[in-house]
Amino acid sequence: MSSPVTTVARPPVPSAGSAPRLRTPRRHRPGRPRRSVVLTVLTGLVLLYSLVPLAWLIISATKTQEGLAHSFGLWFNGDFALWDNIRETFTYSDGVFTRWLLNTVLYVVVGAGGATLLAVLGGYALAKFRFPGKRAVFAVVIGAVAVPGTALAVPTFLMFSKLGLTDTPWSVIIPSLISPFGLYLMWVFASEAVPDELLEAARIDGAGELRTFFQVVLPLLAPGIVTVALFTMVATWNNYFLPLIMLKDPDWYPLTLGLNSWNAQAATAGGTPVFNLVITGSLITILPLIAAFLLLQKYWQSGLAAGSVKE
Repeated sequence: MSSPVTTVARPPVPSAGSAPRLRTPRRHRPGRPRRSVVLTVLTGLVLLYSLVPLAWLIISATKTQEGLAHSFGLWFNGDFALWDNIRETFTYSDGVFTRWLLNTVLYVVVGAGGATLLAVLGGYALAKFRFPGKRAVFAVVIGAVAVPGTALAVPTFLMFSKLGLTDTPWSVIIPSLISPFGLYLMWVFASEAVPDELLEAARIDGAGELRTFFQVVLPLLAPGIVTVALFTMVATWNNYFLPLIMLKDPDWYPLTLGLNSWNAQAATAGGTPVFNLVITGSLITILPLIAAFLLLQKYWQSGLAAGSVKE
């Protein structure tokens, strides 16, 4: 018997006049973001740059004074001394750390809170009211934003010295009430977030300016208010140079100045190094800022005025 013959199918040969078929390129979907290897690597480097110091701070806060000198910075020591360090931080030198913490809270609540309130009032007024000299005020605000705070520290000190307010809490609180960047931010935000038609509708319904501001404007300005509050709070909480030149009494020190005085003890004659307390105090210092960002992040949203006015 003869074996069956297997027939192999050949692909069709394109004719001379027909062009070869090319693969259709993939089209990018509008709702799907494109992947970028370079952007991913850069983001990872920035994340690493941000988290490594925090990891070092947390790990170092678990070590004793001797453990800091005889162990690797990014790994734990044999003795876990975090709770002992926290207890010693609050009891060292008659519990002065608690006084510094309360001073910082005072400066933030009064100084940063007042700066946020003034920025909201001023930004809304500059955005929604017309008055002579508005362009001049805009130029002054932009110029104030460009001037660094350290350049104004010495003139501020001389002025407060003439008034007899140095070495008092007011020498730190009063300069903190002025936030040119917060005023400019609220000015720009109020211009976009509060429609003029909404204000006209409230006034036609008989609402006064105060009622319009508190019942109509403030809810729309909530994201901007939270943003300005966080900026001013962080700036006041981390303020170092102004209290350094204004305050001499350690009882009025904020946390930044107090921890620096502990850190400087090692360089003084007969001073006892307490680097473990400085590191633990620094860890305690950043916890309220982290909590504030986590609690207020839900208010960071825009577009609250969208749909308030029908076109």
